[in-house]
Amino acid sequence: MGVCTEPPLTHSVFTPSTPAAPKICRDFVRSVLAASGLDRLADVAVLCTSELVTNVHQHAVGDVMLVAAVEPAYVRIEVHDDGPGLARLPAPRRVGGGDTHGRGLFLVYAMADLCGVTAAAVGRGKGVWFQLNVPAG
Repeated sequence: MGVCTEPPLTHSVFTPSTPAAPKICRDFVRSVLAASGLDRLADVAVLCTSELVTNVHQHAVGDVMLVAAVEPAYVRIEVHDDGPGLARLPAPRRVGGGDTHGRGLFLVYAMADLCGVTAAAVGRGKGVWFQLNVPAG
């Protein structure tokens, strides 16, 4: 058996950072996974996507760019904004029982197989990403 040397299949969507952005990105991720035969990852991927896009809408500046990379072994979803690069990194935080916000990144870190933050490849901004491994079979 040979080693796959092809780059991952990548799919991108841009949307203004409006209240509709999380739904647009959730629907996009669900469609990409369905087209790739990875429906079994959709519920977790959609929840994590929603949390990251909501964070951009609430805390960052500029439009949302979502990139979904589908590899044979994993799916990686990156959500980019135009805010100040890595000077202000998003990070999970502890919240009190009565707090109504602040659990999103904690959920993403708990549900994903890997996650992190990257500086924008071009210009300003950062990307928060998560990866879900494709189960065997």
